[in-house]
Amino acid sequence: MVRHAKAQRMLTHDQIWGALDRLAARSGLSPSGLAKRAGLDPTTFNKSKRVTSDGRERWPSTESIAKALAAAGSSIETFVKLIGDGARDGRSVPLIGFTQAGHDSHFDELGYPSGKGWHEMALPSADDHHAFALEISGDALVPAYRDGDVILVSPGTPIKRGDRVVVKTRTGELMVKVLKRRTVKALELQPLVTAQADRTLAIADIAWIARIAWASQ
Repeated sequence: MVRHAKAQRMLTHDQIWGALDRLAARSGLSPSGLAKRAGLDPTTFNKSKRVTSDGRERWPSTESIAKALAAAGSSIETFVKLIGDGARDGRSVPLIGFTQAGHDSHFDELGYPSGKGWHEMALPSADDHHAFALEISGDALVPAYRDGDVILVSPGTPIKRGDRVVVKTRTGELMVKVLKRRTVKALELQPLVTAQADRTLAIADIAWIARIAWASQ
């Protein structure tokens, strides 16, 4: 009984990383942005670095946590509180990598998060009950979004012309665009990268579309 009680009090991998996510969000940063501010490699706190290639959990070092706290102007006492604040409080949303999000198993037919592979991250403006976050990887969306940036996607927020949106097609393609025009039959989309051409998609070919409500940069 004693051993079991002690085991229940042990810190978990998700608790520590979740606290770092919330620490970054309190400063208006993505995990990548917090790492940069702390003088660490920008990928130090990225989701991809939290598990090794063979599936083992990777923990943040004491030094990296100390530097993150200093960069955020927070104390170890604050970090301990953030560890205990793992329950979703309306300002925390499901988070997954943009590349992973292209797989159908991560969304239901309405475009709401479902299935496994999601993490929790504290972000502002999470009033939409179905809001979720995507972490950008690579430089395909530069200069609008850079590697490690996090975008908050709000399926429940009305979309108007000129809004940045995430669109998923029925074939599984996931894209970030600007809504140029929407008709009964088609969506006209503008690229974030000026070198790319406008794109028109038939409504019948679209699984879902949702507005980008916020981005960490």
